[in-house]
Amino acid sequence: MADKQISLPAKLINGGIAGLIGVTCVFPIDLAKTRLQNQQNGARLYTSMSDCLIKTIRSEGYFGMYRGAAVNLTLVTPEKAIKLAANDFFRHHFSKDGKLTLFKEMLAGCGAGTCQVIVTTPMEMLKIQLQDAGRIAAQRKLMPETVAAGTVETKSPTAMQLTRELLREKGIAGLYKGLGATLLRDVPFSIIYFPLFANLNNLGKRGVEGPAPFYVSFISGCLAGSTAAVAVNPVDVIKTRLQSLNRGSTEDTYSGVTDCIRKILRNEGPSAFLKGAYCRALVIAPLFGIAQVIYFLGVGELILILSFNYKL
Repeated sequence: MADKQISLPAKLINGGIAGLIGVTCVFPIDLAKTRLQNQQNGARLYTSMSDCLIKTIRSEGYFGMYRGAAVNLTLVTPEKAIKLAANDFFRHHFSKDGKLTLFKEMLAGCGAGTCQVIVTTPMEMLKIQLQDAGRIAAQRKLMPETVAAGTVETKSPTAMQLTRELLREKGIAGLYKGLGATLLRDVPFSIIYFPLFANLNNLGKRGVEGPAPFYVSFISGCLAGSTAAVAVNPVDVIKTRLQSLNRGSTEDTYSGVTDCIRKILRNEGPSAFLKGAYCRALVIAPLFGIAQVIYFLGVGELILILSFNYKL
């Protein structure tokens, strides 16, 4: 993304469209990531991403891979719009005072990550419950020893049912369970991703002022996204565990970030923090690659011009 005069409405549209397209493409991999991260020693139903997707299709059908997609598609639009537009805003603001240094780039990423968490946390909370419901149901059928005796099989809840239940029992705070872990994941991710993307993208620019070709932006977005995703995966594991409400009888429960880290290290070892890392990289890489192409093509700007004769 070039650090030029920005049109905030156009950036919000670009971010929203990029989020919708990207999530639709990679959601099954994201579902596999959540289920792999949530299964604990003694209750391992899936051995890999492909095994998880195959078993999901067998037990829940093709559309089982899109469990929770409606919530994600509804809320990822403002989430991605806020994140990408906020980074542009902060970069533009910091560049007014002179050269945009690496520190300022990281500071802009920090601001973007902090802003997005307002939307991210409730979205992730609901998405994780819906994505993981199939794992619990499959455990009940294939690994009954991991389910508490006398447990009654219930129909998977909808997003609205989960929202109403959480609001009724815990108020707004219920939707923000895992807020600390989400901040610990999304702020460092943005601090790594945005400066890395900008510098990789600059390597492919046509001249000093010219933009990089769209394929350079796509590749830069993929590389920066996958790098940042793997770097913060340990925190993503913690966040996923904290935000999961339903567990098997042999699985640990956690009271907070510190308790989660301690129990994972004691019961599963350090390698557990890398669970789902390659899935997360496969999710984030195309998601942000697509986002940068949407920005490069100026889809939001074109929509505003054609629909409202908007002056950028």
